[in-house]
Amino acid sequence: MAAETIGILGFAGLLSLIALRVPVGISMLIVGFVGYGVLNSFTVASYSMTGQSFEIISNYSLSVLPLFILMGNLSTVGGLSRDLYDAAQALIGHRRGGLAGATVVGCAGFAALSGSSIASAVTMGRVAYPQMHRYGYGPRLSTGCIAAGGTLGILIPPSTGFVLFAILTEESIGQLFIAGVLPGLLLTGLFLVTVQLISAVRPDESPRGDRMTGSERRRAMLKAVPITAMIGLTIGGIYSGLFTPVEAAGVGSFLALVFAVLRRTLNWASIKLVLSETLQTTGLCFLILIGASVFSPFVSLSGLPGHVSEWVTGLETGPYLILAVILIMYTVLGMVIEGLSLMVITLPVVFPLIIQLGFDPIWFGVIMVLVLEMGLISPPVGVNCFVVKTVADDVDLETIFAGVMPFWAAMAVCISILVMFPQIALVLPEAMFR
Repeated sequence: MAAETIGILGFAGLLSLIALRVPVGISMLIVGFVGYGVLNSFTVASYSMTGQSFEIISNYSLSVLPLFILMGNLSTVGGLSRDLYDAAQALIGHRRGGLAGATVVGCAGFAALSGSSIASAVTMGRVAYPQMHRYGYGPRLSTGCIAAGGTLGILIPPSTGFVLFAILTEESIGQLFIAGVLPGLLLTGLFLVTVQLISAVRPDESPRGDRMTGSERRRAMLKAVPITAMIGLTIGGIYSGLFTPVEAAGVGSFLALVFAVLRRTLNWASIKLVLSETLQTTGLCFLILIGASVFSPFVSLSGLPGHVSEWVTGLETGPYLILAVILIMYTVLGMVIEGLSLMVITLPVVFPLIIQLGFDPIWFGVIMVLVLEMGLISPPVGVNCFVVKTVADDVDLETIFAGVMPFWAAMAVCISILVMFPQIALVLPEAMFR
């Protein structure tokens, strides 16, 4: 049997295992091991599996993952996410749609601490949904802005999506983090515009909140100083070259711990919760990476990436049309496969093709994360919508999915802008690293 045929069968087997609800990391581990054994030998496959596993867990750069996850969890316990939302509410909450806009801003700020879309959606949902419900916001807008705002967690640095992309493609984590800053701000701005458009079309769903006094606004802004300082220090430290991403994650985690201690929000129960959630999320990420490190050599050995690249580049069409086909493929697959899992499954084939077409790998990393964000709110699997359902249990899923569609369109606009103007993503990395 030809090697590329075995590669195709490997992908079919992988998707079958995932459909049977076998964890993605385990599925890639099984398929990679068996495929490599068939193409080479099972002795070599055993050595490869153990060697790759050790290399992943001993990789110093990957310590950025548990540290940033810990920082986000400590920030949640310390109430920093609530402070950020309160500050945004104090500034724009009295405007029509202001509480929804404050939710988007709060999600963007919390994304700069957690790096997780699900964590952003859960945390800000618990804070923002009761407020919007109390003021009479429509369920479509209130749940839609939470689910969509949560997706900023894997675009605005620090981002678990960027870390996984960097490890899988051997690109710079620091460059990817910095490349996500301006696109993250662009998408946040587009979400705010979307809120205003919805408020103009359906004003009954976005009433005005209470206008705060000057002293109340100042108090809210002062309470947000710690989280603003943490974001500025960690991201600014990476941008200025003061910290590496790992060092920035360590500093951020320490500051989050200090604020939690000073606010007396840490007790044995909260400490166990923080450590448990950090270990679970970290373990899941490392399992996926270990599976990918075994699956990728099998895909390379099958020769499938080279055949795909040769076939695509042999087509008489431009690179941007091929890029459009790739993005449409990711958009469709993102509706049924979880985003990070989709990334690690497809990158061994797609990334060499992107390089062959002449696209910048850092730019493509930003584009890919954005497309995966769309999958987080796309039916029928849109994970963030199901997460918001746990917070807003009085709203049905159909309403939540309907509420995110305008924000889904805003993401499509953002991707189009970045394709037309790639320097939006590349200007900061080029200024810093090149």
